[in-house]
Amino acid sequence: MTPLPLKTEFLFRVVLSVGAPQSVGATRNGELRIVPVTGGTAEGPRFKGEVLPGTAADWLRVDADGTAHMDVRLTLKAEGGGIVYMHYTGIRTGTPEVLARLNGGQAVDPSEYYFRTAVRFETGAAELAWMNKIVAVGVGQRPPSGPTYDVYAVA
Repeated sequence: MTPLPLKTEFLFRVVLSVGAPQSVGATRNGELRIVPVTGGTAEGPRFKGEVLPGTAADWLRVDADGTAHMDVRLTLKAEGGGIVYMHYTGIRTGTPEVLARLNGGQAVDPSEYYFRTAVRFETGAAELAWMNKIVAVGVGQRPPSGPTYDVYAVA
């Protein structure tokens, strides 16, 4: 049987600003850090808006080898006023040397590490209802300024 092709459509780039992590410490599933998302922007051909502060965080679990498992919930406000809930889970991993540079706040070329997310949306805004009916993926990078994701709908 021939595999079906995977097609994607670029939706937007989301750039996040984050606050200081709150460390819960070592738990049964790795170290848990709660990282507040303090704002951001989303801009692209299918969606433009802002990340609302005070309604967003990453419940980040970090394995002993430095692999990070994201569990992020954001509230987006579209230019037209519609509110969108964005939830994604994902993985960021790399060699110990690369992860040490990232954790040290250094700029690291995104080709040196793996950073991918699975994204879902929910909204009651009629003009954005198409977002309720897609699965999206994000290709992430972690510049010193904060996480950035290019978000694609899976067709």
